[in-house]
Amino acid sequence: MATSKENGSKETATGSAQKSGQPAKRGFAAMDQNQQREIASKGGQAAHQKGTAHEFDSEEARRAGQKGGEAVSRNRAHMADIGRKGGESRQSAQRAAAAAMADKGNRQSSKDS
Repeated sequence: MATSKENGSKETATGSAQKSGQPAKRGFAAMDQNQQREIASKGGQAAHQKGTAHEFDSEEARRAGQKGGEAVSRNRAHMADIGRKGGESRQSAQRAAAAAMADKGNRQSSKDS
């Protein structure tokens, strides 16, 4: 292990991570995201070739989605936010469509003159 004797402390090569109280990243966590994706992809491909990969059928996927929806809908504040955003989006879309129709009508009436 490399140490620095200049300031008299025993600082390791990963001293900054250890000083913050968090362990240094090692192995998979130390890799950049692209390397992690490559390795994970190879694992998934190997599992499919071996025949041990899990594949959702439509019924299992439906149940998983339903379970997730039930979990999310328990949070009333979150559901209210979703509904509010949807209403705002729909309202702004309707206003934009009305403005486009009014603009189109104005153009046609100016062409007729």
